[in-house]
Amino acid sequence: MAERVCVVTGVGPGTGAALVRRFASDGYRVAMLARDAGRLAALAAELPGAAAYPVDVADLDALRTTLACVRAELGAPAVLLHNAVAGGFGTFESVTPEALEQRFRVNVTSLLVLAQELAPAMVAAGWGAIVVTGNTSAWRGKAGFAGFAPTKAAQRILAESLARTLGPQGVHVAYVVVDAVIDVPWTRRAFPDRPDEAFIRPAGIADAVHHLVHQERSAWTFELDLRPFGESW
Repeated sequence: MAERVCVVTGVGPGTGAALVRRFASDGYRVAMLARDAGRLAALAAELPGAAAYPVDVADLDALRTTLACVRAELGAPAVLLHNAVAGGFGTFESVTPEALEQRFRVNVTSLLVLAQELAPAMVAAGWGAIVVTGNTSAWRGKAGFAGFAPTKAAQRILAESLARTLGPQGVHVAYVVVDAVIDVPWTRRAFPDRPDEAFIRPAGIADAVHHLVHQERSAWTFELDLRPFGESW
């Protein structure tokens, strides 16, 4: 069997890195996409199965060029994990159109390009998976999320459209709603009084995503919501 290749976008210190570790531990060659070249290089040095591809996914031409490099160097990816995210707080009075459009480009338009570039090979192979990591903003638009929630809602709907197109062709598309505060250093600093059970661990998210990718095709999940046991919902 040829080596399986997985693309992970948005490889930061939390969920992105956890996804890379989980899939690399299962024998995947993992193409890591993110803007921070130093972070990617450090993770590549730690994980022999991971390769660094520094890129800003909002630069669509650069993204296409990077994906061409991934295909040439690692092979056609069978799995895409779109974890890149651009966000920010603000009510509609304070959000600039430019900020909203930039977040839309990272969260939604790049997903479209990724699917256009990678899905055809998955269809040809008869197997593949695209999983998008989202959050509670995909469900509701709170006042302070006017410049972010619209992009996550659109991202979820795009993923659903992809699922309806690609599912019958053998490619599993799923959307993961992370309804919790992710356990990373900056959130611990931001919420110092919250107990451990209020945070969701990146490794737990990665395990759930890995399970989605490898679900038996007669029982595919489209939307999966994750939260720690102590979360109020």
